[in-house]
Amino acid sequence: MRGLIALLAAFSLLVPVPALAATEPRTGFEKTGKWTTEAEEQAYLRSLGLPVTQIGTTAQGRPLQLVRVGSSAAHTVVLFTCSQHGDEPAGREACLIRMRSLPRASNVTYLFVPNANPDGRALDTRGNSSGIDINRDHLLLRSAEARAMTAVIRDWQPDVIHDLHEFGPSSPYYVKDVLWLWPRNLNVSADVHSLSETLSRSYVRPSVEAAGRTSGVYGIYVDPVTGEPVRQVAGDGQERILRNTAGLKHAMGLLVETNSDGAPAFRVASHLRALDGTQSFVRDNRSAVEAAGAASRAVRSGPVYFGGADNQAPDPSDVLSTPPCGYVLTGAQYREVGDELALHGIRSEYLRGGDRIVPLHQEARALIPLLLDARADGPLLSARPVAQCVNSLAN
Repeated sequence: MRGLIALLAAFSLLVPVPALAATEPRTGFEKTGKWTTEAEEQAYLRSLGLPVTQIGTTAQGRPLQLVRVGSSAAHTVVLFTCSQHGDEPAGREACLIRMRSLPRASNVTYLFVPNANPDGRALDTRGNSSGIDINRDHLLLRSAEARAMTAVIRDWQPDVIHDLHEFGPSSPYYVKDVLWLWPRNLNVSADVHSLSETLSRSYVRPSVEAAGRTSGVYGIYVDPVTGEPVRQVAGDGQERILRNTAGLKHAMGLLVETNSDGAPAFRVASHLRALDGTQSFVRDNRSAVEAAGAASRAVRSGPVYFGGADNQAPDPSDVLSTPPCGYVLTGAQYREVGDELALHGIRSEYLRGGDRIVPLHQEARALIPLLLDARADGPLLSARPVAQCVNSLAN
């Protein structure tokens, strides 16, 4: 939190923070107390001297960028997606600040998508310039923003994905400073799920609470007097949300939301404390995290769930106890969704007659039925399930 001293003092935050050296780059937010502009962001990134890659372009022509801190050859990879919702700017500011202070030579590669929704940020809207909620688009990939992030996940195979957001308290029962949550989707492997919950509960929570913030599970209203849960209003197992998609792609997933009713500096500093928690988690659990991801990629059997969550039993009709061997797509169907399957890292093979088969016997097993089965909630399309696969990928 070094760069926030002036702002933190102005808002009477109690934790002393050392000042930046006069020559060290500063974000627009650190200089003025106002959210960093697009031009200020680009100038700041250039001044850091870090590797910056353009991973896509928005509908309005703005660059989608990936910033790397640390060696590209490190075994452990952590991905931070910052402000997918354009009207939630504090996460972006925290990411810009944090990438400056991370070690450039370490056994962890830190990746940042520092502005995950540049058009929405410019418009101050939740969605992108087409009105698409990017955090609801990590399955169908209708937006350039989600497609770019999906390609990053495919190519880098991050071990941890930390997604930074903000929430507006719409009820007297939703009054915490910071909320956090792990993947709830039932198709997430047991070890990935367990470590993701550990990341939220045992690292992010104590980190933010040690700084005097209140925190809790995202999506759960609690009684402000008793602290008891009242009802769940969000935070389910929808596979299209990045927190869940991360788990389905073998990464420890984390959603962090700060309360947008707070002062801007307080919100940014809260995100920085959550980032501290993730860094501590990675430092303490690197071997377990890598092992959990490898074990998840190796899963080739077990039921498929089209509903339910880790805190909600699925309806029996949503449980596929004996999944098919794979799904057959006609040539026309494959032409329609082949790009999306490739972005997800899903392999297929030609069949006689021009059809394609997508076997479940591959690393993307947990995701494939959610994309291609008619029983899924909003699949790409309804492909034909088959009990036997006669091709090399099925073996």
